[in-house]
Amino acid sequence: MSAKPKPFSEKAARELLARYDCPTPYHAVRTRFLGAIATPMPTVAPMAVLQQLWGGELPEFNSLDAVNELIGMLVNGLWNDLARHQKRTAPFRLTPIAPARTREGLLSFARLRREEADGFVNGLFGEEDEVDFPESATAALDHIQNIRALLAGTEDLAADPSKSIETDELSKTIELLRSLSRILEDEINALVLACVKNRRAQMQSPFGPGGGRVH
Repeated sequence: MSAKPKPFSEKAARELLARYDCPTPYHAVRTRFLGAIATPMPTVAPMAVLQQLWGGELPEFNSLDAVNELIGMLVNGLWNDLARHQKRTAPFRLTPIAPARTREGLLSFARLRREEADGFVNGLFGEEDEVDFPESATAALDHIQNIRALLAGTEDLAADPSKSIETDELSKTIELLRSLSRILEDEINALVLACVKNRRAQMQSPFGPGGGRVH
């Protein structure tokens, strides 16, 4: 008999990803799944998104129970848990972090948020270069991509030891990232809700609302 599926928990999900040497960190897995849930693409297979976490092919397993454990925890567990954020009353929250006011703290903060932004956008687009987004979602996507660029720039700065950062500047930059984090969170939720609203409108009308192709 197969082992009984374990209930979802963040700790268990993290342990599974580490056990199978997943190159995608857990915080980016969360946002990638959320992007794939929200995407206006007509069909998205959770198993295909799961494979993308390992670059397109799942790791090797030593038993069927091991396969079921991974699917149960990440698809039946995490994926379904994230699906609740399609409601305005259950907004998605980025990973909490209390960065040290050091160069290393700034680097970790910027990298984590940049990976979360990347994960969300990667989930939205999947393996496609272009996706038809509703007009109500394109502004939020633009903001997310702009924030991602700012985060990447900050990450590069903090990772370069040849570029000095004064203590006062360090504190101000960390506070700026806190503000950007709140905006990123708001824009992710706005995009998710816009896509949900558009999906419902399309189900009610054979023509559906107009959208815009974004790449």
